[in-house]
Amino acid sequence: MAFSSRSSKKLLLRSKAVRSLYPGRAPGPIDGHPPRLNPYDLAVVGGGIIGLATAREIARRYPGVCIAVVEKEKDLASHQTGHNSGVIHTGIYYAPGSLKAKLCVRGADMIYDYCRRMQIPYKMCGKVIVAVEAEELPRLRQLFERGKENGVRDLRMIGGAELRELEPHCRGIQAIHSPYTGIVDWAQVARSYAEDFRTAGGDIYTNFEVEGFKVEEQPSTGRIAGKSDVLIQLQTRDKLTLSSRHVITCCGLHSDRVAGLSGCSPEPRVVPFRGEYLVLRGDRCHLVRGNIYPVPDPKFPFLGVHFTPRMDGSVWLGPNAILAFSREGYRFTDFQWRDFKETMGFRGLRKLVMKYWRYGSVEMYRSLFMAAQVKQLQKYIPEIHPEDISRGPTGVRAQAVDGDGNLVDDFVFDHGEGEMGGRMLHVRNAPSPAATSSLAIAEVVADKAQELFGMPRR
Repeated sequence: MAFSSRSSKKLLLRSKAVRSLYPGRAPGPIDGHPPRLNPYDLAVVGGGIIGLATAREIARRYPGVCIAVVEKEKDLASHQTGHNSGVIHTGIYYAPGSLKAKLCVRGADMIYDYCRRMQIPYKMCGKVIVAVEAEELPRLRQLFERGKENGVRDLRMIGGAELRELEPHCRGIQAIHSPYTGIVDWAQVARSYAEDFRTAGGDIYTNFEVEGFKVEEQPSTGRIAGKSDVLIQLQTRDKLTLSSRHVITCCGLHSDRVAGLSGCSPEPRVVPFRGEYLVLRGDRCHLVRGNIYPVPDPKFPFLGVHFTPRMDGSVWLGPNAILAFSREGYRFTDFQWRDFKETMGFRGLRKLVMKYWRYGSVEMYRSLFMAAQVKQLQKYIPEIHPEDISRGPTGVRAQAVDGDGNLVDDFVFDHGEGEMGGRMLHVRNAPSPAATSSLAIAEVVADKAQELFGMPRR
């Protein structure tokens, strides 16, 4: 499960194309111009890494199409993108043939190439998935075969001696070594996508929280073929509007709610899980060279604690996974009544809790008592002690859950019916490795937009 720091630096895009629509509030990254009077051909709702990658791809693929990105916060990448652990994944874990597997493998190649071209710093520091008990070896072998089937680069199985060469302080009897795994600052990547989009002629509006959609009619002036006399009006609580012929939503923690505004099914429902990291003391960071991960246990819904080096030289330990009582609940005490009521009233969550109540209880205990979390970490690096760590940043994962209590594991795209639904495309589920896969996901969304909206082919 990938999270990132709440304390990460705020993302500021210094461009006149980034506009705040709320003159009474603190402005967005630059100025406070109102939206254009003419309608856009396409509006992308959500200024995280998926929304920005999608807008960038479509703007580059279809020059001349007028596109806007709207974001509810005053800064871009404020939630999952800006609260991401920073890992560039390679596609080991995901079911062969799934979108996650295909797009992660392709996305990793694309992001390394993009970072090189744009001179964005990254480190290809590798990852080991470590078996510490003999009972884990069959699962480790299955995982290795899955990674090979998915086409993961340079994957190999190593023994305990070679593991100690790579990670001298890590204990284990066997491991998978993925040298192609890396780390990067995903907020910086998102900022670069936004700049690419602006350079291609796109507009970005911050402080624009969409709370409704309305169909309106207007004489056609657009570049996209089809029923161009029908517009979708994006509405905010403060009565600000922006009109567009077509809409793509990439709303992360609020993806189900925004899709529901256009008449889509409320399921899969987003259930928020907070992930809490510990931070290794600075003079002990030498204990970890690259990413160290456990062998996944199918009895548990999430991956488990791992060791993550960061671009700034720090090392994060974790995260756990705890039900959050707010979709943006980064602190233990954060509570939002609407989020709590919807989450607790969802039958899918109740079924999920029945399946994993014991796991959830253990996670809550470890959240309250840091020493319990340290015991898990010591299975891999025995030299870590409670005095070596402190509480660190947190993130919230938008976990999609169906009505039967199953975690929705793959990327999900959706659109509604009728005049409005046929003009909207929703990214309903894009958890980790969405950041790694962002450029590849953007290609898929652009293809779907061409098919659904009748955008001109290249």
